[in-house]
Amino acid sequence: MNQNKQAPIGVFDSGVGGLTVAREIMRNLPSERIVYFGDTARVPYGSKSKEIVLKYSRQIVRFLQTQEVKAIVVACNTASAMALETIREEIDIPIIGVVKPGAKVAARTTRNKKIGLIGTRGTVNSELYPAIIHEYDPRIQVIGQACPLLVPLVEEGWLKDEVTVEVTKRYLDPLLEQGVDTLILGCTHYPLLRSLMRQVAGESVTLVNPAYETARALRELLKEHGIENDGHEEEEFPYRFYVSDAEERFQEFAGSILPYDVRMTKQINIEEY
Repeated sequence: MNQNKQAPIGVFDSGVGGLTVAREIMRNLPSERIVYFGDTARVPYGSKSKEIVLKYSRQIVRFLQTQEVKAIVVACNTASAMALETIREEIDIPIIGVVKPGAKVAARTTRNKKIGLIGTRGTVNSELYPAIIHEYDPRIQVIGQACPLLVPLVEEGWLKDEVTVEVTKRYLDPLLEQGVDTLILGCTHYPLLRSLMRQVAGESVTLVNPAYETARALRELLKEHGIENDGHEEEEFPYRFYVSDAEERFQEFAGSILPYDVRMTKQINIEEY
């Protein structure tokens, strides 16, 4: 394990959605450096098999290891559900995903023990969220809803478009009709639709953002291993971004949602790792 406190945090996702996790890390752990990888050539992961998601995740982890990261955040719900536990056994770097932090908070938040989960088909079908939630309270009912159309709408930048409003209503209405009082935004793209989902779900439903909860969990993980950065040296670009395709489009999207001016994104051949 890399004990250098100045070393960066590795963050990876199937594409741009994990930038919401990176954003929360920047906000809540401002002293930490970040190396982000978005697998933009092979997105989405949600419709792929467990074997393929594991293969892709292993390649990305190997790349991040070449960047000498001190910890890794799997900022993808699908990869967290399908690959995290296997990879944790294969590396000596502290690693966390986005599922457990969100599930833990949802279990503690619900009042009527009915939680809605929205995500990709891979995340919903994995049953990982219910499994973790039931560790806290087996009486909680978790009602899943796959929302495959939301990711492409977010990546098109249609965050407030009437088409996105209608699609969101179609996905959320069945959950609301069943009386959920807590809704897990189980895909890292979804926090970008938070205001829209609040409008559709109403004030009585608590929205759980796993990206924010993951940043909090990361802080605890770094403290636990004694590798939190307690004041990085001033540097012009503490955040580095890599993708497997379409770096210009990624950089434009990143610049629109991050509290930081993304100056450079580099494309790499992830198949080499």
